[in-house]
Amino acid sequence: MARDGVLLVNLGTPTAPTAQAVRTYLAEFLSDPRVVELPRWLWLPLLHGVILKVRPARSAAKYALIWTPEGSPLALHTVRQTDRLRASLPGTQVEYAMRYGEPEIAATLARFSGCKNVVVLPLYPQYSRSTTESVRDRLPAGIRMIESFHDHPAYVAALAANVRRHWDAHGRAGMLVMSFHGLPRRAVERGDPYERQCRETVRLLAAALALGPSEWKITFQSRFGAAEWLQPYTQPALVELARSGFQRVDVICPGFVSDCLETLEEIGIEARSSFLEAGGREFHLLNCLNEAPEWIDALVRIARDRPQGQA
Repeated sequence: MARDGVLLVNLGTPTAPTAQAVRTYLAEFLSDPRVVELPRWLWLPLLHGVILKVRPARSAAKYALIWTPEGSPLALHTVRQTDRLRASLPGTQVEYAMRYGEPEIAATLARFSGCKNVVVLPLYPQYSRSTTESVRDRLPAGIRMIESFHDHPAYVAALAANVRRHWDAHGRAGMLVMSFHGLPRRAVERGDPYERQCRETVRLLAAALALGPSEWKITFQSRFGAAEWLQPYTQPALVELARSGFQRVDVICPGFVSDCLETLEEIGIEARSSFLEAGGREFHLLNCLNEAPEWIDALVRIARDRPQGQA
């Protein structure tokens, strides 16, 4: 009997915290013209001649700091989210794939041969050509893809529940920093809606938490290269907060639905160290949504509710 299908797609991850595994992953990731928009004749020799000889060992050391006995945190949480969504959607085939690495999108889509309706849900709340549209590049014609859910009430409610859960357990800081993955400024100037959607998510989350304007701050992390990216940058902003007298900050990463290198290492280790060295005393990194029950409920609603083409 024909049934519906849902394919979750996450970014991807190296298979191990080793230089070779990271090199394989970065070679695919950084070869995507959606990720690096430089001319191929300029970028590919630089990538293979310099970057892939230097960066994998440094990145592998960072991955080793956050690796679990069960493997990559991003892969682990994606598998668990898939299992819980499958249990919440009886009669629906639910699978997951990675944009870079394994399991591949095309191979996973082939497993839906008995489904009449398949929806692809990239696990990027905010749309960007460098992420969401890169998933579409791998889809056959006619497959429905949900472009964003940055303002979906269930997603915002899940974020708010996650923050309140942390506050109930640990108290609350006077400042909630909401850090998103960065994007080159030129992408926004060319019409990418990513920054607007990040700011809309922040507005809705601040409203759901009844935060005043002085109680929250939006920042952007993971800058790469010399070009200007979206600002304010996360790490300098945290240093400035510490120097201006904030003894404690709470940091949440609403653009990441699974804890990964960018949350656990970049924020949880590097940014924490910068804040404390600048005079701060308490740094609280909130978990990503991961397998929170409110997030699984949100996935159910997003998969059912969100029409194609809304960015």
